[in-house]
Amino acid sequence: MEDVPGRPVAAVSDEQGSDEQGSDEQGPAEQGQDGLRGLTPRLIGPEIVVVFAVSLGASALLSLIHLVGALTAPKELGDQHAVLVGSLAPGRPWLDLTLHLAGIAVNLAPVGLVAYLLARSGESMRTIGADWREPGRDTLRGALLAAVIGGTGLVFYLFAFRSGINLNVVPDSLPDAWWRVPVLVAEAAQNGVLEEVLVSGYLLHRLRQRGWSPWRSVGASAVLRGSYHLYQGFGGFVGNIAMGVVFGRLYQRWGRTMPLIVAHTVIDVVAFVGYGLLRGRVSWLP
Repeated sequence: MEDVPGRPVAAVSDEQGSDEQGSDEQGPAEQGQDGLRGLTPRLIGPEIVVVFAVSLGASALLSLIHLVGALTAPKELGDQHAVLVGSLAPGRPWLDLTLHLAGIAVNLAPVGLVAYLLARSGESMRTIGADWREPGRDTLRGALLAAVIGGTGLVFYLFAFRSGINLNVVPDSLPDAWWRVPVLVAEAAQNGVLEEVLVSGYLLHRLRQRGWSPWRSVGASAVLRGSYHLYQGFGGFVGNIAMGVVFGRLYQRWGRTMPLIVAHTVIDVVAFVGYGLLRGRVSWLP
């Protein structure tokens, strides 16, 4: 969940399938060096830096600053709160709704940038599996992955919180307005699309083109994922690194971003909406 305040170069045809053919030696749907228009290995690094400087890399920097602020505050980490989706205009519901919708649109802009850069290099979102060619299989894989990662993540969060290394994460503090649940679902979908397209699909695809090994690429992707969750505490950092390793390896195996988008969205929907349903009704939830 991410809401911080906000190879030798491969030629991939849009018609090439992805599926179960990835391996440690070859990334998803990537083989040669001919065919990418205007993109050389020397330009891949700067392109990655620019993409993340205006998106999740900037969130990582702000997240680190928030963690430093939490660590230097008079209260213990467990006595502080990290609100994921909160009111942006208390007492003014229509303005609040408008700000949330505008924020979602702005936060998704880097996905459009990635789509443009892929098109410039003769590729497309289909190259990284961010499409609906396989809706049934993508949905099933995503749902199963959400169940495993979501359940494990909840247990780890409770352990980290009770160990004093994590803030009290509050997934939802929106007012009880008619648009509350739709906005929570939209925020969850935004997180799934933004993070998985950039961190799982685009980044691993470009690092493979730059010549990085599969595990080195997954390591970088996972550490980046953990870094923009530092505002939650050390538990959020470690937990999201673990999630990043799993998601990264599955992307390399499947060559599909869409199951990861589905899984991430489901995890966040359950966390955001479920928190409001369980808050005050169960003793184990902080």
